Amino acid sequence: MKGKPTSRGPMALTADLVERVERVEPDPGPEPGTAEHTDAEFDGLVEQLLSQYRPEALWVFAYGSLIWNPEFVPVEQRPATAPGWHRSFCLKLTRWRGTRELPALMLALDRGGSCNGIVYRLPAEDHFRQLGQLMRREIDANPPTNVPRWIKVRTRDGPLRALAFVAAPDGRAYAGRLPPEHVADTLARAAGHWGSSAQYLFRTVSKLEESGIHDRNLWRVQDLVARHIIASTAGAGPD
Repeated sequence: MKGKPTSRGPMALTADLVERVERVEPDPGPEPGTAEHTDAEFDGLVEQLLSQYRPEALWVFAYGSLIWNPEFVPVEQRPATAPGWHRSFCLKLTRWRGTRELPALMLALDRGGSCNGIVYRLPAEDHFRQLGQLMRREIDANPPTNVPRWIKVRTRDGPLRALAFVAAPDGRAYAGRLPPEHVADTLARAAGHWGSSAQYLFRTVSKLEESGIHDRNLWRVQDLVARHIIASTAGAGPD
């Protein structure tokens, strides 16, 4: 899919700014009261999904890191809109790109509005295995807050039913709707054993823009994060 040119100018958040705050922290492991899923539990999640809907063609709706790091090879992709859901930094994580001392915020689909993203069609083979791989990649703690769900999406070729990962509002990691300034302050500072939250934001917004998807909320957040990093690292290098 070819990206559309924009007239907004370059992102304020640059690779050089991200490098100023890039670091890797030790993995603290699961929070007390949570655990990692066993293989049998992941298999159970897949069985539950397939009992709800067994697709002939398996489509996956991507709105964040699945766009820039899908870890699967799709046979087709289309621009898509998920009505009733919006892209939001509403998941608090104490691993991966944050720690217990400084939790990260990660994207999920939250209720309300609409979300423009990309829908991918996976190969027509062994859907059970492919869904299992997605569960292991996208679901963190047990019990999870980022949960799989079949949603309806719109594409230029008609409606589709696709798998997406959405925020469970009763999940212990659900952070709710936060002011952009709070989100930006967190993303500018948090990091974990997968690297910094600023890097995650930079890669996500860059790939969305490259794909012709402009998210006004994320665009504002990346600008705020750039300002935070410049202010906190004054003297560390050119702005």
